[in-house]
Amino acid sequence: MTVDDTTSGAGEQPPSDSSSGSSGTAGPAASGSGAGQNGPGAVHPPHREVDHTAEPSDDPLAIRLEQLILGAERRYTPFQAARTAGVSMELASRFWRAMGFADIGQAKALTEADVLALRRLAGLVEAGLLSEPMAIQVARSTGQTTARLAEWQIDSFLEGLTEPPEPGMTRTEVTYPLVELLLPELEEFLVYVWRRQLAAATGRVVQAADDEEMVDRRLAVGFADLVGFTRLTRRLEEEELGELVESFETTCADLVAAHGGRLIKTLGDEVLYAADDARTAAEIALRLIDAMSEDETMPALRVGIAFGTVTTRMGDVFGTTVNLASRLTSIAPKDAVLVDGAFAEELVRTGDAPESETEAAAAEKESDEPSPYRYGLQPMWQRPVRGLGVVEPWLLGRRPAAP
Repeated sequence: MTVDDTTSGAGEQPPSDSSSGSSGTAGPAASGSGAGQNGPGAVHPPHREVDHTAEPSDDPLAIRLEQLILGAERRYTPFQAARTAGVSMELASRFWRAMGFADIGQAKALTEADVLALRRLAGLVEAGLLSEPMAIQVARSTGQTTARLAEWQIDSFLEGLTEPPEPGMTRTEVTYPLVELLLPELEEFLVYVWRRQLAAATGRVVQAADDEEMVDRRLAVGFADLVGFTRLTRRLEEEELGELVESFETTCADLVAAHGGRLIKTLGDEVLYAADDARTAAEIALRLIDAMSEDETMPALRVGIAFGTVTTRMGDVFGTTVNLASRLTSIAPKDAVLVDGAFAEELVRTGDAPESETEAAAAEKESDEPSPYRYGLQPMWQRPVRGLGVVEPWLLGRRPAAP
């Protein structure tokens, strides 16, 4: 059976689909290939037969938990929800898929909350506050972020707490009351953290020099990478490996936040962070090296930093500066920080590093005052870097006499 939701408007009922199939998060998007995601890099596959809808669970406990979390009972099929919200089936499918929900055909699995969410997004577009592509991006960025958060909470949080406290009790008997107690607290905490992060991000935007700088900004971008992680994965048990990765990510996240940087993303054995100035990025890098060196369970760490124009989009960063930081990380020695020439120049410009170590040493020898320089820079051999030509990296370190 073929369902083409690009032609299913609010006034016509598409055929029902009772098929069930592949795994994935059950969600409301109508089956069909025509309602693909909109945005940069989106792929619109050709029209084809569809037999991969994911029916929602009919397990009694799963349904009870779903109703508890969503605060409403299943009432609508995707078509009915779209029609009730006054949104075309095509746009509804694009919103739902952007949020990360799997196709469920025309199963009756949606609630009043799904209708309200559609109405709100479409209303923002109709009012001219958001363009349709921007509304899709809002849905996608929110879905991706909260999906990861939900998975983490279940895997690392609820799974441990729902272990039966007494022999004879099942996890089922423990889960429902626990979720009932935690849900309002976690919801309020999530909104609080989001508002704080939104306030910080808004502050950075309004301080930008012009509109162009809001998207293309000059930032310091750093990668921190665990050395020999692939070999480590073959040696450690899965649980040990998971604990090591969690410890690494936690340490990095804490240090980046504490010293004024922003953690962009984590990739298991690697983290990407950004800072508004070179001093902040340098301090974070050196503190990361120190922290990992003090932990005997951790492999060696290497860090690469570049400074320059960076394109920011949906919380991520892109561009030549990011690529250069990644390449510098791959060639950095163990427990060391390599930076590019622009980063070194920025540290010199702000007075955090001397132009010449020889001149700085002579000046310090003649003066009784402590050195004004925090960091030292040692030029390394020029070398070709794949895709970026020849670069001259600098080895970053602390100056012993720094205050």
